[in-house]
Amino acid sequence: MTATETRTQATEIQDWIVEIRRRLHRHPELMYEEVETSKLVRETLDGLGIEYRSPIAKTGVLGWLGDGDGPCVALRADMDALPIHEETDVDFRSEVDGKMHACGHDCHTAMLLGAARLLKERESEIHGTVKLLFQPAEEGGAGGKLMSEEGVLEDPAVERIFGLHVWPELETGQAGSRPGTFLAASSSLTMTVAGKGGHAAMPHLAVDPVHAAAQIITSLQGIVSREADPLNSGVVSITAVHGGEASNVIPPEVQLRGTVRALTMDNLVWIQQRVIDIAAGVAAAHRCEATTQFPGNDYPPTVNDPATWDFARNLAGRMLGDERIEELAPVMGGEDFAYYTERVPGCFVALGIADEQKGTGISVHHPKFKVDEDALPLGTALHVQFAMEMLEELR
Repeated sequence: MTATETRTQATEIQDWIVEIRRRLHRHPELMYEEVETSKLVRETLDGLGIEYRSPIAKTGVLGWLGDGDGPCVALRADMDALPIHEETDVDFRSEVDGKMHACGHDCHTAMLLGAARLLKERESEIHGTVKLLFQPAEEGGAGGKLMSEEGVLEDPAVERIFGLHVWPELETGQAGSRPGTFLAASSSLTMTVAGKGGHAAMPHLAVDPVHAAAQIITSLQGIVSREADPLNSGVVSITAVHGGEASNVIPPEVQLRGTVRALTMDNLVWIQQRVIDIAAGVAAAHRCEATTQFPGNDYPPTVNDPATWDFARNLAGRMLGDERIEELAPVMGGEDFAYYTERVPGCFVALGIADEQKGTGISVHHPKFKVDEDALPLGTALHVQFAMEMLEELR
């Protein structure tokens, strides 16, 4: 079946895909809490007659189709939401205060379920195996790492993997990515600046961690602007500052949080060490102590296999039009799809969702983030066509 025919098939089930997406959107669940989301995925796969394994990676689901006689490719969707209170005007907005699908993972799950439906209808044509990875905890929980560790890329061994992410910087009907590093390595940052509390009217009797923290925040910006190679991108962002409760009290300590980003793991580690060194030195200059940690997982960069991106770009061009496919610059956002492409050649592709009239060009991780749902069948079709054509390519 041609790419155009697959797009037509996917458009015919758009209402079904959209309904699933809206059900998920109303009931967002945070990382490793995707109990009802996982249940919906399983019930949908049951209804389609698709085999699966669950639980995997706590709340994940691994489905599969095909005759098993040949190569294996994988399609991945993440499922978790964010701790953001929704402010959109849609009538299917989140029903859970303080939680929202603000990064489009509801769309990713719905698009992959749409692909599951179409692939099941064509299962007699699948000579090999297509794995469907419904993954928890992309938003900071490294669900892709846990899925990999629990064997989703094995038995049979996955030879290629494909993932999509809705992208408000591209118009609906466009898609884009790039060969090599597409998304950055990233880590979280926490810091405690400790001094000596006291009365704000007598600062000489205290050791002010607020002043020291302010100097640290300013000094950290010199890492990227004055120490790093300008052609080797990096980010150091302090995003939260907490210290003190009263206007006339110098607190004993200040807590900082933020993020560090780089396009290679080596550069990420170097930036982390410079954050530690600079914070300690500046704090000491102000008679304070700074303790810096990088909790959780250091996400590796998302690196597209060049040949796999060429393959995906070609089929996307046949489906959407060559002029609608963009080669994008690297992005400093992180993605735990990287844990799969560390082990298996793969490709991560941005799917446009921006429509000015519909107001869907707002960035991800924003309380007013919205999606043009006309993009969803396109994502489903890209999943299906990638799986079918790649299996033939690998035979």
